[in-house]
Amino acid sequence: MSLPDGFAQQIDLLTEHLVVERGLANNTVEAYRRDLEQYAHFLNGRGHDGFTTAQRADANDFLSGLRRDQHRSSATVARKLSSLRQMHRFLVREGLTETDPTANIVPPKSAERLPKVLTVEECRALLEVPDRTAPLGLRNAAMLWLMYACGLRVSELVNLSIHDLNFEEGILRVTGKGGKQRLVPVAPAVLDLVQTYLTTARQEQVKDSREDALFLSVRGHAMSRVRFWSIFKEYARQAELAPEVSPHTLRHSFATHLLAGGADLRVIQEMLGHSSLSTTEIYTHLAPEDLRATYEQAHPRA
Repeated sequence: MSLPDGFAQQIDLLTEHLVVERGLANNTVEAYRRDLEQYAHFLNGRGHDGFTTAQRADANDFLSGLRRDQHRSSATVARKLSSLRQMHRFLVREGLTETDPTANIVPPKSAERLPKVLTVEECRALLEVPDRTAPLGLRNAAMLWLMYACGLRVSELVNLSIHDLNFEEGILRVTGKGGKQRLVPVAPAVLDLVQTYLTTARQEQVKDSREDALFLSVRGHAMSRVRFWSIFKEYARQAELAPEVSPHTLRHSFATHLLAGGADLRVIQEMLGHSSLSTTEIYTHLAPEDLRATYEQAHPRA
């Protein structure tokens, strides 16, 4: 069902702002758009033709209905509230309304969910599964090792270019969320593995000399996220890991293992590409007790 022009235009204005001025990734912007379209339909059902006339009771009732009628989790409701706030604060800043109906709404509390991590032994078992004597196995091994060695997201891994890896300095340039770039050191053993892949397996896979994706599919194009996910899950099964283990588990494991080894939390923050240290701090809950105690004693935010 289409939205009245008032809602549609205001959503377009906000999404343009999020992309052009704040540089948010397309996936993030689309998530905001979906939430706001759902909210707009709710408001329209109450006689509103735009977000500017919404009242606090409207926002409260919309969020309450998500929990009561749609059985949404606290985390989902909190995310929806964040989307609503983006819109209403934007309209206030643009001078299109004077009030923000979400200003004093408190997000629902949810139980803290710690990320699943692998032990060092489990990581080793996973990384040793690919058959490096076969071209595809060598490619897959290089992808897994680089992902774990640098704490990469799947999207970051599959979007790497051959120009992003500096073999002389041992540095990987990673483009993360919102197009933000960071530099991550790469272990020599991983560099050697990727170099071997580049000079052997990739040479066999490349179909177009202009293709600069680091990791290629059998068709000679950049590997897709979905394809890598299926490869990962099969290797995780062969390594006898828990069914819920995902590629992102390697990223969590990377951070946790660095922290357990004594790495500074701010260094880990930089390598993960977290904009806020509070996001990285969740890994202190997964560290050994003695390390956690040291952190709580020394860190000013502890």
